[in-house]
Amino acid sequence: MYIADFHIHSRYSRATSPQMDVEHLAQSAREKGIDLVGTGDFTHPAWFAELKSKLKPAEIGIYACGNTRFILTAEVCNIFTAKGSVKKIHNVIFMPTLESAYRLSLKLAAYGSLNSDGRPILSLSADDLVKIVKEASTDGFVVPAHIWTPHFSLFGSNSGFDRIADCFPTTLKEIFGLETGLSSDPAMNWRLSGLDQYALISNSDAHSPAKLGREVNVFSRPLNYPEIVETLKTKDKNRFLYTVEYFPEEGKYHYDGHRLCKVSLKPEDALAKNNLCPACGRRITVGVLHRVMDLADRPEGVVPDNGIPYRNMVPLDQILGFLLKKPVDSPLVKEKYRKLIKTLGPEFVILLQLTESDIRAQTEPEIADAILAVRNGQVKVEPGYDGEFGKVEIALDSSAKQATLF
Repeated sequence: MYIADFHIHSRYSRATSPQMDVEHLAQSAREKGIDLVGTGDFTHPAWFAELKSKLKPAEIGIYACGNTRFILTAEVCNIFTAKGSVKKIHNVIFMPTLESAYRLSLKLAAYGSLNSDGRPILSLSADDLVKIVKEASTDGFVVPAHIWTPHFSLFGSNSGFDRIADCFPTTLKEIFGLETGLSSDPAMNWRLSGLDQYALISNSDAHSPAKLGREVNVFSRPLNYPEIVETLKTKDKNRFLYTVEYFPEEGKYHYDGHRLCKVSLKPEDALAKNNLCPACGRRITVGVLHRVMDLADRPEGVVPDNGIPYRNMVPLDQILGFLLKKPVDSPLVKEKYRKLIKTLGPEFVILLQLTESDIRAQTEPEIADAILAVRNGQVKVEPGYDGEFGKVEIALDSSAKQATLF
């Protein structure tokens, strides 16, 4: 099992922890059992200098800090006009070497300030971004980020497109992966037959070390950069085993709603109200589930033959926070988390691999019950909406829905 989290941010991005540096990322990856981490933000000059000084070449296109491997990634915000309206699309860039990443940054500096934010705003279409990436390195590639998020995404209700081809009219053949985001899972994306050809990847988009790995990609063995590209292009099930996902209801844009009025709506209820807030009359934020329903050409439950499996999971600190009735960043939760991984091993070993007997033999009954309940999908989630994360309740009875692993 080789676990990768490709999309994260450094401390040079807005609203990120000052601990988002190479050392803390490597430490968190070890604690969680993540083998490969995206660097994030390589376009930022100061962060690039740190990456260059602290990372050592390892496998082809892969770098290392201690036992943790890194792959060069960066998220950018493309703002451009298409089809008569302003589009705001986030994209994740993958590059094979520090040298090619530097060449790319020199080119991108002509379209926006790279010093201002780890995720720079570029006056550049997504289509032209792909062209520039390929000019910097034929092995570089672009993955549209969190494709359903209402703001700043490919299919976003506020400024996105209805078709991938409209976003990438001349470079469509260069797009082979899509990031599903926290508010959707593969089953939701499988409702669109037009997405069958794309590898659906899942990443944390972490802004602090504790959030690393809240969604990940699980491969059968260590992969170098060319092998990652080939695996995603071919959707090789022998190498790409599954993704680990939030329950999509937990994502902060799953339902429709209006945060200021504390109004959350199912898509059908929002449609009945003409997408207007029943409290204030203003337009609500149309969420991910609504957009999927708008664009879907299949019923729920369809599994494409080449669909990569997935597992819904709740991060270990959230499980502990639920049991202890404390925030995940509280000292008590952090202490219990450290004790668990010291006793049982890295977080993903605990969540995905340990047998029930091993878990029960080495931890308190209520913690064992909660971990196993999550594995079985015994959770209830109050869906997130308009920037508010959903609230997870672990249900220790058989009436809750079952986890999904196709």
